[in-house]
Amino acid sequence: MQNKPSKWKQVFRWLPGVFISVVAVLAVLQFIDPKELKSAFSTVDLKFLLLIFAVDVLGLVVRGKAWQTILGKKVSYTQAFFGISEGYFLNNVLPFRAGELGRSYLVGRSSGLGTFYVLSTIVIERAFDIAFAGMLVVLTLPYLVGMEWIKPVASIALVLVIVGLFVLFMVARNKEMLLVWANRIQNPSKLVKFILPRIQSVIDGFSSLAKPSQFFLSLFWIGICWVVWLSVYYFAVSAIIPGAAWWWGGFVSGVLALGVAIPSAPSALGVFEATFVGAVAILGGSSASALAYAIILHFLHFVVSAIFGVWGLLREGLSFTQLFTSFTGNGINPKAIEAAKEGE
Repeated sequence: MQNKPSKWKQVFRWLPGVFISVVAVLAVLQFIDPKELKSAFSTVDLKFLLLIFAVDVLGLVVRGKAWQTILGKKVSYTQAFFGISEGYFLNNVLPFRAGELGRSYLVGRSSGLGTFYVLSTIVIERAFDIAFAGMLVVLTLPYLVGMEWIKPVASIALVLVIVGLFVLFMVARNKEMLLVWANRIQNPSKLVKFILPRIQSVIDGFSSLAKPSQFFLSLFWIGICWVVWLSVYYFAVSAIIPGAAWWWGGFVSGVLALGVAIPSAPSALGVFEATFVGAVAILGGSSASALAYAIILHFLHFVVSAIFGVWGLLREGLSFTQLFTSFTGNGINPKAIEAAKEGE
């Protein structure tokens, strides 16, 4: 009986995200003619599907290299690649972006770097992503009419990320002084004793920001990854609107990255589709065609992450069932994972 309240508590924590996804789906469907949607699906050919699948895989390959660089090559490329894949897959099936916590734990365990060290590098990775997304939106807005309202949002996001990266840079450059100050705390409580080692791991993870060569190399690989993602959406928009300009892919990918940051159901279900449809509609495309291609893109993203994510979990000696049963409202429960493995 004691488990029931906690289970209901977890269910209620899912509800806000699910509610947002449902609202997004209903909002999109208001503008869609079912017959037009069916017709739009019929325009998708096998060549397009194979192209997007291949580019999605390439995106994972490049992303693995980018994250390995942020980690300072303290993990092998194989660990980084499968870690990225596992994280994406778990984000697609678990709420609260638990994939980031799962990736932190799995790679932190296999590499010996620890969960909090790895988590700090994911913070850097995501900060770079927001910076690129904001930059793409800001750079493409001058070509659009009637979109002035989104410029402040993208600009604020970009400025906040730059300020955040600068703060993290200062923390990384002065980590020794900060750690000495923290260790001077007299008669620390049990909580402080628990937190201090983890703070040190997090600060150590920010060390890539303090090394110019590593910082710019990381930025380079993240940039290459965004070029790959931009091409995915350029191909999709070109299929919907023949003769699409190259920068349309940048606009759509930037808006999507900012849109799916909104809390929602796992895999940004509904929010991804609504954001894509909205971006394509602004460019003058058909909402029905946009929804058809959004569903296909989302499905292919899921399939690619599932193939390599499940493969990575199997390499770790884990199954998705073990991870799902170990999931709590606060993320992945490492003790539950180990207990599940020992129980096999």
